[in-house]
Amino acid sequence: MSNPGEQDGTPITSVRQLADYLAVGAKPRENFKIGTEHEKFGFARAGYAPPPYEPGGIRAMLEGIRALGWAPIEDRGALIGLKHAGESVSLEPGGQFELSGAPLATLHETRAELDRHFADVHRVAEPLGLGFAPLGFHPTATRAQMPFMPKSRYVIMRRYMQLVGTLGLDMMLRTCTVQVNLDFASETDMLRKLRVGLLLQPVATALFANSPFTEGKPNGFLSARANVWTDTDADRTGIPAVFFEEGFGFERYADWLLDVPMYFVARDGKLLDVAGSSFRNWLAGKNPQLAGMTPTLGDFADHYTTVFTEVRLKRFLEMRGADAGSPAMMLAQSAFWVGLLYDEAALEAAVRLIGAYPWRELAAIRAAVPRQGLGAPLRAGTVRDLARDAVAIASDGLRARGFGEEVYIQSLQAIVAGAPTQAEHWLSRYHGDWQGDASRIFDEAAI
Repeated sequence: MSNPGEQDGTPITSVRQLADYLAVGAKPRENFKIGTEHEKFGFARAGYAPPPYEPGGIRAMLEGIRALGWAPIEDRGALIGLKHAGESVSLEPGGQFELSGAPLATLHETRAELDRHFADVHRVAEPLGLGFAPLGFHPTATRAQMPFMPKSRYVIMRRYMQLVGTLGLDMMLRTCTVQVNLDFASETDMLRKLRVGLLLQPVATALFANSPFTEGKPNGFLSARANVWTDTDADRTGIPAVFFEEGFGFERYADWLLDVPMYFVARDGKLLDVAGSSFRNWLAGKNPQLAGMTPTLGDFADHYTTVFTEVRLKRFLEMRGADAGSPAMMLAQSAFWVGLLYDEAALEAAVRLIGAYPWRELAAIRAAVPRQGLGAPLRAGTVRDLARDAVAIASDGLRARGFGEEVYIQSLQAIVAGAPTQAEHWLSRYHGDWQGDASRIFDEAAI
């Protein structure tokens, strides 16, 4: 989840204004960029416990990386993030360490960025006796054993999450993801990419499944992280039907956002807890909690960061359906979506691929893939069949870009051909050499 940004104080006058605010993100194809974000769990090398904020934990990690030339981001005096040259480091609620990468031109640059970040993390973590492992769900810790970071929005979310779902606190404290942020050229281009992304997101969930353990035991899922999202907050998650209605675009999206319950409003460096209240009512002057306050474009930008659909539209598109995984799989996740969405012929092929199904049929497999993965049934076959076609299109799209990026999708080609997913690999280790000790995953998955 992003660090707080600077507010745009322009008062909101209409829904069309909000649509225009989103549309500003459109850019020429030659200026399209790739932004990769990934999270990872910290652990003590001795005993594998999740590290606290302080002492000797997450704050010390931030201070160590800050000393390498990064600028601090603070919340009520607490160091909660860093920024440097278009990149940022932020914290998820349970101390999950996140890199939000800079907008880059090629996946080769993404690989170099990840390599630099991992080197920085190693340099700082080793003297602290810490390691970091990118996994979709914490494999050993209970919810109560996870620390809680001193970030204002997380205090608000922790209270509200318990009112709207049973697994929201697990989402906050015990999950990690990898996502890629991609550009669009126009409203039409945005809509094609949004719908392809939404309907193939369950395929990505299956391909990148990497969370088969809960509290030290197999949990019956390949992606426990994805299962958590099915009961977090139905008002702001999933694959909303409105995204497939005729006439959907920036304005309809902005209008839909007005009815997603708010979390907070930022004023004078503080967050006001308005969780559950209506942005639409605020615009209409009918929100007593915010009487006398004028809603601004900055408030709207804050609000759309609290929507957690499988693809999130901001001034770019965020592909959000994958478990965190190995460095190779982080690159494969970005490669999958870049290949599908950034070459015109590949994008048209992907549109045809999803067009062979009613959208609700593909959206429905989101419920099955957390447990069954690529083996989830789809018509006369399984999700693996759809994944095989999607990976082939993505490979062609990467090849057409001409940068030699297709090397980064080879791991997915192996998986659709029958190789184990990350989750299946870990389960094999658990039942084999690990002899039922799931904590062994930390050393083997560490970056």
